[in-house]
Amino acid sequence: MVAQGCGAGRRNAHARVPADYPGPVTPSRDKHHRRLDLQQRSVLAGEAAASITEVESALDTPADPTAAAFFDVDNTVMQGASIFHLARGLHRRKFFSTRDIASAAWKQAYFRIVGVEDPEHVAEARNSALSFIAGHTVAELEALGEEIFDESMAHRIWPGTRALAQLHLDEGERVWLVTAAPIEIASIIARRLGLTGALGTVSEHVDGIYTGRLVGDMLHGPAKAEAVKALAVREGLDLARCAAYSDSANDLPMLSLVGQPCAVNPDPRLRAHAREQGWQIRDYRTGRKAARAGLVAAGVAGAVAGSLAAGAALRGRGHDSVS
Repeated sequence: MVAQGCGAGRRNAHARVPADYPGPVTPSRDKHHRRLDLQQRSVLAGEAAASITEVESALDTPADPTAAAFFDVDNTVMQGASIFHLARGLHRRKFFSTRDIASAAWKQAYFRIVGVEDPEHVAEARNSALSFIAGHTVAELEALGEEIFDESMAHRIWPGTRALAQLHLDEGERVWLVTAAPIEIASIIARRLGLTGALGTVSEHVDGIYTGRLVGDMLHGPAKAEAVKALAVREGLDLARCAAYSDSANDLPMLSLVGQPCAVNPDPRLRAHAREQGWQIRDYRTGRKAARAGLVAAGVAGAVAGSLAAGAALRGRGHDSVS
């Protein structure tokens, strides 16, 4: 029997598997599994994410049941990539090697400096996530995720974005996170921030042990829009009355679904699109990201040096974290 990850609310509730979920990929079905095209994987990932999200009991009867808000996490709610912070915390607990975390450090530095998500980095993050989660238990990841949130994520929450989410809650609207991060860590972030729940990447697990496969694909780009649409149907939401927030042009499919899209700490492409469409723009960073090639190149060079130093420090200090 295949179990699914827990949401941010009633954590012991059994999740409903989407009707078209093909089940665990056995060797005899592997060839068919690989033939799923990107759109099919996005739909499957979105439906899987929507099917397992939970609602906090306090918000079972919201004051405004047809309106909600959806927040991307990385660089929108939290500075940097949540999957990197999770990976770094797991590295300290010997889930994988120093070389792996040095590579992740480079991608994180690139992400923070350039301010955009590189599709190659997203794909590589997917593959590396599979390698270090496979064989571990759901309970183990959830327990460690609580610790890692406290030590590496809580102080990186953008206060301005947190305030936006609270405004929606104060209006009696429900608020969900929508992220490519694993649903287990997404649910922890949502619960700690007092939000309704989370939509995240769903990893397949059998008898409580991760298989190393995803249900569909990462909840990224079009898959986020599919997840929001599926949740809207399930919860009776009117998307024209809903809001969505993101920093990345990759989330244009999700932002375009709702009546109140907002660009938060936007990358250049999203900023330009938001201006053209008359969308709200919020920037909580202390300074604008450098657009000139010389400044970006200098920053990337510094990131490389920083990653090399981080790797050397890790080798010398063993359990110490990347600074």
